[in-house]
Amino acid sequence: MPHNTSPLVIRRVGRSPRYRRNRAGGLRTGTMIGVLVVAVSFAVAIALGVSWIASDSPTVGAGAAPASGSGVESSVFGADDGVIPDAEPAGVDSDLPAIARLDPALLDALRQASDAASVDGQPIEVTSGWRSVAYQEELFAEAVVTYGSEEAAREFVSSPTQSKHVTGEAVDIGPLDAQLWLMEHGYEYGLCQTYANERWHFELATTPGGQCPDMRMDAAGDWS
Repeated sequence: MPHNTSPLVIRRVGRSPRYRRNRAGGLRTGTMIGVLVVAVSFAVAIALGVSWIASDSPTVGAGAAPASGSGVESSVFGADDGVIPDAEPAGVDSDLPAIARLDPALLDALRQASDAASVDGQPIEVTSGWRSVAYQEELFAEAVVTYGSEEAAREFVSSPTQSKHVTGEAVDIGPLDAQLWLMEHGYEYGLCQTYANERWHFELATTPGGQCPDMRMDAAGDWS
């Protein structure tokens, strides 16, 4: 019997239509998951950035003067109560009662520090200083509403009988760069950050060049 001399034909078996559909679907699913991961990461980054920016400025709840136009500032209280409008940051030489009624020793130290900071190109602004009893009472009442109890409110706003702002022995500073400058150099003038949760709050708490006392955790008086 003669041998079959036809050439050997090898057929390439292709992928089934179902495989091709599954593979394409898998690629699309993987791409969508990747896009979602990137989108979520971007959203988280934005949220963290906004949170950091917001934390750069003191708020009413953190013991600083209320924002310009708030009910506290616009309805009853004014400059004679120690209000400093947000739109008009005050320098240390301002004649506003919030600055002029500060304890003389504190004000003198603050002005010396401000002169030195200006040489470093960093102006110091006062966001809150002396406050009237009535103004402090209102700030404390607002904090009670915000935080739900007097105990919680005291971590951020002192009562009028405890507040160093009422006696003119405390000052709140801005902007952030000025706060950081005072945190580093304030002790040279006797100025110290006294509450760990308020980087803008300074008091004359030591002698010039002396060591600042340990910070308290908050205005309620807990030690850090």
